[in-house]
Amino acid sequence: MKNISKRNIVVRLILLLTVVSTTSFAEGKIVGGKQSIHPDWFKESFLDIAEDVEEAAEGDRHIILFMHLSDCPYCHKMVEDNFKNSEMSSFIQNNFDVIAINIKGDREVAFNEKLTVTEKRLAKMVKVRYTPTILFLSKNNEIVLRINGYRSARSFAHALNFVKQQQYKKMVFADFIEAEQVRQQSESESGNNDYNYKLRDHILFENRSNLQQVAQQPLALLFEDSNCDACNKLHDGHLKNPKIISELKNFKLVRLDAASTKAIIDIDGNQTTAQAYAKKLGLSYRPGIVLIDEGREIARIDGLLYSYHFREILRYVGERFYKSYPENFYDYLSVRTKELLKAGETIDLSK
Repeated sequence: MKNISKRNIVVRLILLLTVVSTTSFAEGKIVGGKQSIHPDWFKESFLDIAEDVEEAAEGDRHIILFMHLSDCPYCHKMVEDNFKNSEMSSFIQNNFDVIAINIKGDREVAFNEKLTVTEKRLAKMVKVRYTPTILFLSKNNEIVLRINGYRSARSFAHALNFVKQQQYKKMVFADFIEAEQVRQQSESESGNNDYNYKLRDHILFENRSNLQQVAQQPLALLFEDSNCDACNKLHDGHLKNPKIISELKNFKLVRLDAASTKAIIDIDGNQTTAQAYAKKLGLSYRPGIVLIDEGREIARIDGLLYSYHFREILRYVGERFYKSYPENFYDYLSVRTKELLKAGETIDLSK
């Protein structure tokens, strides 16, 4: 009986060690990628962009270059929310020719007479940071507006109207949005506006008017305003996520009202206002976050990011991994993703 008991114990130990060993070396996986199916009215272009622009101009239209990536959840959401199922869908079809560019693709793109490159080379040349990146071209084949990342249908409508009306000849996009916000505020007072965000507090927010004093350490500047249609989601989501909170603790986190005209000192020591500073930074997305260290901007979040990418870009700056990967965030992210997968973590790109 003793031998049987010992034998049973040995067998059980072997089984236990096998389970532990299997668990220890099981790699994680990436989930949440989504493949976009573009509308059939996207233009089937030969990628001679100058010719496409000329053809569009004859019909009083503009070109949109939709720069995307396979299995990109943000691209999928942009296509579904703005090109397929938006009230502006017919407006886009009537006023724009949309051309899809795969930022990892090998097709040749003749951007103009002097520049013919592959899709992926073009993406590098125009410094694509997020997908989708959306480039609006004038009738002279010049980039007149750039949108980094996903936009809600309401926010994207601003971009469409700005380009359709050729307001880029008169003002910058931030001024156009401000004018639209004034109009919307008037509608709100009449009870016709569903968007009237009230700025919310957070335990990590620091009340600072002199940003230069804290610009030598990791500093996160969060720009919000009363017309922000994604700020509540930020507060109810990322700003309650323990992993993200942990990364934010590496920063001085300052929230600025992008509509405020109260005096502040920017990171360079200039007297300005939050409103003027947001314009100077070219930050049209709300909630927009600019990540600063050692007195300069390192990265920014100016489009929708789900929790994994949001957390990792904070880590990239807050823990100063940008010094090891100075070229771009994605060099760091590639290494970090492999590290987490090897440790057995499942990475969900869509939450």
